[in-house]
Amino acid sequence: MDVIERNYRILEKRMIEQMDISLNFGKSLIDSELDTGLSVLVKPIVKSFYKYWSDKDAKVGTLEQIRVTLDAAKDLITNGDGSKEHFDRIITRKFPIYLENDQTDRQCKKDHRNYKKLKEVTNKCFITQVEESVLFLKVDEDIKDYSELSRATFKTKEKAYQALKRQLDYNEQGISVVESDSSILKVPIGREIILTVLRKGFELTKTQLIEELDDIYN
Repeated sequence: MDVIERNYRILEKRMIEQMDISLNFGKSLIDSELDTGLSVLVKPIVKSFYKYWSDKDAKVGTLEQIRVTLDAAKDLITNGDGSKEHFDRIITRKFPIYLENDQTDRQCKKDHRNYKKLKEVTNKCFITQVEESVLFLKVDEDIKDYSELSRATFKTKEKAYQALKRQLDYNEQGISVVESDSSILKVPIGREIILTVLRKGFELTKTQLIEELDDIYN
């Protein structure tokens, strides 16, 4: 196995683990939020929607996003010439697949006035994920796991934090677009509950990722 393939598998495993953590945050939050005032008629509808979304759409979609991101990065390394033109071609070709499988995008109306803004943020998020995945895949040091791969990629905690912050900021922007006008969501009821879960889930994930960074670099 060459180093690119080795790093691909390590990074893929890490991204899938993070997906599971984030989805579990969401499942716990939806239960707690549903205990705070929704009618007995609305609760089962919202809960069944979220369960289907997290078990089906979100998991399947996120797995596809992981594959598209890592494949794009691998393509840039193995078939690229290092030019901006080649990078842009890869992003243009792969982004529609990434977008189609995005958890938030799937629940939003494409004809909404704020959708273009959300799509632009999602594109920027994809670009940063590909750029950072390229850095990970290029590591040719002797490493065994994600912690070692991260230290070899970024060298310092500050550089790793800045890379993480860039992705978190785009995720924050995407959630803020939806929060600014919840009518962008397709769901007919329970929008505020869904938004609360998205926001709290993001904050929990953010805290968890920063704490994990501390563990890796301390």
